Amino acid sequence: MSEKNNVAKLSIVSNSLLIILKILFGVFTGSVSIMSEAIHSSVDLVAAIIAFISVKISGKPADEAHPYGHGKMENVSGVIEALLIFVAAFWIIWEATKKILSGVEVESVGVGFVVMFISAAVNFYVSGKLYKASQKYDSIALKADALHLKTDVYTSLGVGGGLLIIWITGLNFLDPIVAILVALFICKEAFELLRDAFNPILDSSLSEEDLLVIKSIMENYKDSYTEWHELRTRKAGSQRYVDIHLVLDENLTLKEASKISKSIENDIESKLKNCNILIKLETLV
Repeated sequence: MSEKNNVAKLSIVSNSLLIILKILFGVFTGSVSIMSEAIHSSVDLVAAIIAFISVKISGKPADEAHPYGHGKMENVSGVIEALLIFVAAFWIIWEATKKILSGVEVESVGVGFVVMFISAAVNFYVSGKLYKASQKYDSIALKADALHLKTDVYTSLGVGGGLLIIWITGLNFLDPIVAILVALFICKEAFELLRDAFNPILDSSLSEEDLLVIKSIMENYKDSYTEWHELRTRKAGSQRYVDIHLVLDENLTLKEASKISKSIENDIESKLKNCNILIKLETLV
């Protein structure tokens, strides 16, 4: 868990430094696209803080008030982060539209170009660390944070490229247009994140890939049971929950039935991380 916390802290520190850098040069150059990136990074900072808090809370063990643990805190944080991204995107579009109407020119474009590519390089490194940790711990909160920064890499490169074109052509109207394109890209990111974070809150089933793993394991034990049914699955944060009804021969002893059940549990747990399995044993009547 300490690794998850440390990676989340790294995201907070890097976002804080980039926000300061982008705001300073956004004001200095008058570029709305650089300011849109500052807004985007500000949302990323809030998201990083939320991710850090949710990772700490979701890691708490189950208690009397939360018998299934605190895993869904990561999903709640993901939904909040997605909504924040939508707010940031609409804010960027609003500011860019005003810039188009006012026709303010961009100054010191070359400096802004360099700042954007520094931002892209930093976020590329940090997002890689976050994504690796999210895969290792199956954390939706860290995955959301990694997705934010990965998008920041693309948008920073897009803004940097736009400033380069302005530097070459002198067409200042391209700056707010690039900012609007950045905002639309951010909206796409927010929608995907909202979908991934919200589904587990509704206790949606595990992925098709996970279900195929379970069904394959059950097939391996087909000679040990009469039938199985009522497979129910869900996910809370990184925790998977699997319920199965297993019909066995009525002549089996309790010890033999428990051995079959335990073997199935062990096989599923070896294939799916953080899996909590409940097998209800039945006999034909």
